Amino acid sequence: MKVNNFKAIKKLAYLLFPLLIINCGDEEVAKKVSLYQRTPIISKNSFRQPAEDILKFGFDLRLSPREEVRIYLPFLRYLENYSGYKFSLRFTEKYEDTVENLGRGVTNFAALGPVNCVLAKEKHETKCLVMGLNAEGKAEYHAAIVTQIDSPFKSIKDLKGRSFAFGDRFSTQGHIIPRKMLEDAGVRLADLKSYIFTGSHANTARAILNGEYEAGGMQDTLAQRLATQGKLKIIAISKPYPSSLICANKNVDPIILRAVKEALMAFDPKNKHSGMVIDWDKTEMPNGFTLYKDGCLAEVKELVHKYLSVK
Repeated sequence: MKVNNFKAIKKLAYLLFPLLIINCGDEEVAKKVSLYQRTPIISKNSFRQPAEDILKFGFDLRLSPREEVRIYLPFLRYLENYSGYKFSLRFTEKYEDTVENLGRGVTNFAALGPVNCVLAKEKHETKCLVMGLNAEGKAEYHAAIVTQIDSPFKSIKDLKGRSFAFGDRFSTQGHIIPRKMLEDAGVRLADLKSYIFTGSHANTARAILNGEYEAGGMQDTLAQRLATQGKLKIIAISKPYPSSLICANKNVDPIILRAVKEALMAFDPKNKHSGMVIDWDKTEMPNGFTLYKDGCLAEVKELVHKYLSVK
């Protein structure tokens, strides 16, 4: 029985390998991934490139690695089906690695937050293709500042002298926007009892739920979901900022670029392609994409230079 199980696992791993590449740093531990069974998606187009030219897709880590893989693998299958090009998923835990991988050509495409998009454009001349559309069909999102459900805090001003959890240092919703919200309310970093960069929105939520930190900043959709579940309390929502984007390495072949952009613009996760994706509503792109517009990241760029000391 053990031999048969081993053969079955080996066969499954062989089938999934082209779609999933896990990239772990020296101190990182490989993540175990469990996927729901899906009906295979058969491409209408024959694949156009040899196996060694599989397109690599990266992403900023927002939720847990397990959730992100479950969300992005079916999306890549959609891209394959529509564009005719094969894709694999490249996972990294650090936001800065997502930028460097895209800039150096380790990945060909990546889903980036506005902060990382600004950094990628300035450092590596990456190309922005599309922006995510929120549930209202707008290319924008918000950040939320949250606290424990039974905390006495009613506004951001109440957070002076308290502990605060940011997401990743390079996160738009997890750091840059909450940092601006705190500052606008007269709360500087020096006014906080302590603060931490947790690495992701999910980690921030966990730190607050566990009582390790008294408040934190995170993705609006996650905050609203946890608030609806009665787990966390939202004390402030930011003004709208540009949503996350899909970007490409500057050296991607123009023919591939056009095919992928066409596939992204045709993506309809709420209706036509809803059966192809899993938990896509947890992303910053629940209604698909719209074309990127030059200049839309100007305000984010100013905040990047202010808070990240980028010259």
